Order: sequence, then structure tokens, then C-alpha cells
Amino acid sequence: MPEDEYADALLHDLESTLPNVWGRRLSSVFFGGGTPSLFSAKTIDKILTGVRTLLPLEHFSEVTLEANPGTIEAGKFKEFRAAGINRLSLGIQSFNPQHLNRLGRVHDDRQAYRAVEIAQENFDDINLDLMYALPTQTVAEAQADIAVACSLGVTHISAYHLTLEPNTLFYRFPPILPDDEHAAQMQDLIEQTAANHGYRNYETSAFAWNGKASRHNMNYWLFGDYVGIGAGAHSKISFADKILRQVRYKHPKEYLNRNKTGMPLTQTQHELTSADRSFEFMMNALRLTGGFDVSVFQERTGLPIKVVSEQLNEAEQRGLLIHDGNRIKPTVLGRRFLNDLLQIFLPEN
Repeated sequence: MPEDEYADALLHDLESTLPNVWGRRLSSVFFGGGTPSLFSAKTIDKILTGVRTLLPLEHFSEVTLEANPGTIEAGKFKEFRAAGINRLSLGIQSFNPQHLNRLGRVHDDRQAYRAVEIAQENFDDINLDLMYALPTQTVAEAQADIAVACSLGVTHISAYHLTLEPNTLFYRFPPILPDDEHAAQMQDLIEQTAANHGYRNYETSAFAWNGKASRHNMNYWLFGDYVGIGAGAHSKISFADKILRQVRYKHPKEYLNRNKTGMPLTQTQHELTSADRSFEFMMNALRLTGGFDVSVFQERTGLPIKVVSEQLNEAEQRGLLIHDGNRIKPTVLGRRFLNDLLQIFLPEN
């Protein structure tokens, strides 16, 4: 796929979205999905220049690039920094060569260490993505992974429980995975180890040094708006009288062809009902360790907090959250049994 052509399509996509977000400012830019680090630094610079031309970017905004350790090149990442990237997110997954092999990752443990080393030469803010509850993984191996990540001194770590996604090899041929009890032990040790190294567990799967929580993440978890451009990208945009979710055409070739011929790039669009709004807000915000202010619920959903008063009372009675009138946050029990907490807010229909 021609890089220049795709970059032009991205900027045209953003330009066509402007009427929906006119007058707003960007607090973060996130290059993610696939392996955007395969782009040249020149293309990244072209895209960011176009973004700044079309929408005002806040001073000290967060500009993140996801990168695969197997694509790391020292010179290229220095150029990425010069182009405006100020935060790097590395898809490490594990520092264990056997687990990387079972996951089908293109990098090995040596490349993972080297990637972090090169990243630290060029970026102050670095996130490492880890996964746990991997096939045949022991509790000790999961703890070893998080201990290594913490020892490297990066500003942010994400540790996700492996999920079997549809249309993947693991989904079609499920491997033997750690049971729920062992996965819970892994989660406990990950949280303890990260805390011992000075990381704050601000969201279920996210750990950061003080002041280094991801702005992109926080906007998402607090049901903020975002514009997604590119093949398969998702957007959430609020208006005075409605909230829309959009999805772009997923296949890159179809996305480019539609851009060439001037056809709409949005494949699906739907308006969130009141029940959707309250559930989606809770589904996201209750992942935050510190919870959220009631005023944010009202601001982001356009609904009074009383629409979920029955569910809040039930969750509080079950010891899953605390509600003091101004702030709502999950208890330790609620964080441990998050799915049970969220199920309380599921719409009936």
C-alpha cells in the first residue's frame, strides 16, 4: 500500500470530519492499530503537520506512537521524536522467549530489551504493553515479566489479561490457559510488584508514575470524545442533542478506493440511546481506581445521575462501589469482581 496515498487519505478523512468537531481542541494524538511504526518519520511528520493545520493542538499535548519491538531502528526513532512523537508504546507482551514464540510474535526477548534501550535514548515517556494468563504461563513467570518491566524504569506499564479474539488462531484452536484462580493470583502479584516499584494502578490494566497517566487513556475511560481516522477506525462524537459512534471501512484497499472516488469513508454510524450512554460510561469509568466525579457523568452522557440510582444502590449494598454524593468509585472488591459490578448497569433490553 503506497504510504503517501494512505497519509493523504487520512488527512482527507480528518478534513471531512471537521464539521462535526469544529471549534474543538485536541489534547492527544494516538498512532495505533496495526504497526504504525512501519511508517517513515517523513510520513508521520506529514500527518502531524496536517493535523495541526486542521485542528488546534493543545500545548504539551500527548502524541503517542505504538511500535512493535521487531521494527525498532535507532535512527528512525530519533526521527520520530523530531517529527513530534513524544510518547512511545512498545508491544512487548512478554520478556519470556517461549511465551513470545507461542504468541506468534515476530520479536524475541533480546529484541524486546533492545527496543526498550533504544526507546529510552529517544523518549522520556514510554509505555510497555504486557500480557498475562498466557498459554502454559505460571504465576512465577507472570511475576517475572512485570518485575522486569518495572526494573527498566519506564513511565507507564499496561498489563492485560489475554483474551481469545475471534478470527485468530487461538480462537479457532484454544490453547490450555491458566485457570481463573491462577489468573487472579497473577493479577494480584502484578499489582503488588508494580506498587512496590512506585507505579500507581490508576486503571484496571494501567500502571503509571505520578503525573504520567496517559491522557489518551483517561479521555477514553471517562467517556470523552475522539475522532478515529483510517481503515477500521472508531469515533465517538457528542453533539448538543445526541452522541454518535462511527466505524470506518475496515479493509485498507476499500478505504483507499472510497477515498479516491469521493465516497463516504464511514461504514456504520449509530446514535446512542440513553441506556447505552449510561452503561457505556459506567463500563469505562468504573475501570478507574479513583472512580469519577458525578458531574463528569452528567457532562459526558447528558443525563442526570438519578437515571442509575437503583443500580448504584444495589452495587453499594453489595460492597462493590462507594458513592458519597459527589464521587463514585469501585471498592477493592468491585475492582476484583469488575464484571459483576458492570453487569449491574447492563440495560435490561
